Amino acid sequence: MIQVTGVTKKYANTAVVDEVSCHIKEGGVTSIIGPNGAGKSTLLSIISRLLPPDTGSVTVDGLDVAGTPGKDLARKMAILRQDNHLTVRLTVRDLVGFGRYPHNGGRPTVQCREKIEQALTFLDLTALADRFVDELSGGQRQRAFIAMVLAQDTDYLLLDEPLNNLDMKHSVEMMRLLRRLTDELGKTVVLVIHDINFASCYSDDIIAMADGKLLHQGPPSMIMQPEVLKDIYEIDIRIEEIEGNRIGVYFA
Repeated sequence: MIQVTGVTKKYANTAVVDEVSCHIKEGGVTSIIGPNGAGKSTLLSIISRLLPPDTGSVTVDGLDVAGTPGKDLARKMAILRQDNHLTVRLTVRDLVGFGRYPHNGGRPTVQCREKIEQALTFLDLTALADRFVDELSGGQRQRAFIAMVLAQDTDYLLLDEPLNNLDMKHSVEMMRLLRRLTDELGKTVVLVIHDINFASCYSDDIIAMADGKLLHQGPPSMIMQPEVLKDIYEIDIRIEEIEGNRIGVYFA
């Protein structure tokens, strides 16, 4: 379990994360939603130790994120940032291999090669393994980065807007893939996401933020209510139930 306790992060005099306390249970998909500037990505960065909080603490399965050695933490959780830019030209297999660095320090083992091949297979990238990453489509490239964090073989995968720049087809494919990571491999997936309907259809739990504060946390059935969504987004959102999924209608 990930436990966030009283976490605050300020820039100048503005709190972008403001006294947030929440827990993320082990297993399943947890989505962090909210309007622009809610503090979603900042909270995810604090959980992963990419950013230090000004106050508060984060523990992962009882390990204090601030005090745990980086190598040990990297074996417990992996993070994929929103913007991933490569400064060198790499093949897909080489990129995925970077996920094993916390385990081998740059000296791949037989087990590392097995994990890399397993990640390539799971992400349906075997046929593209020797292609350069910059030759891939946006959806293929995103799958390659997901394969990299999967090869890291951690219990927790933290993903900052993994649907960024993906069209509808590739967004659906990505969410189905993330669901498989939890259902078939037992991973805990925590993602920042803007589309409330993807969060509703694929999540076990939703954390809702606005103005740096945590407003609501619960299953989709609790969050996908007109009064709750208006509290988060300050607009009227009608809810329709389609094949057991609660869908927000807000275009008109």
